[in-house]
Amino acid sequence: MALKKGDIIDERKRYPDSCGLVVKVMSGGEGFETLRCCGHDLTEEDVVSSPETSKGRKKGSLMIGMTIDEKKLFPDSCGLRIMVMDGGAGFQEIICCNHSVQESAMQSLEFGSGMRGPAAAPHTPQTGNA
Repeated sequence: MALKKGDIIDERKRYPDSCGLVVKVMSGGEGFETLRCCGHDLTEEDVVSSPETSKGRKKGSLMIGMTIDEKKLFPDSCGLRIMVMDGGAGFQEIICCNHSVQESAMQSLEFGSGMRGPAAAPHTPQTGNA
């Protein structure tokens, strides 16, 4: 069961009373088997063209916009990389290429963090005694 870039998996498609996890495939996915959330196994059957309304989706430790990257833990994998779009309170794991990818593979989308040295003191022309 392969996924492709751009596929959206919506837990609410088959499980309307779930936390409502929605993820989008950013890359990889040839070895995708299942995504486990709220005790449900989400598969290719849960791929939608666009997610349903977000009313009542329960957010957990997976923040919206965060990515889960299989390559971070398993360099020899197909490289499934997904972005969390909504929900996720019941996220357990993703099984891909016979690997279990959990929250430890999460990456943040913090741009530029750690790129510069410590901030310099601001330069203000109003220094000295008056």
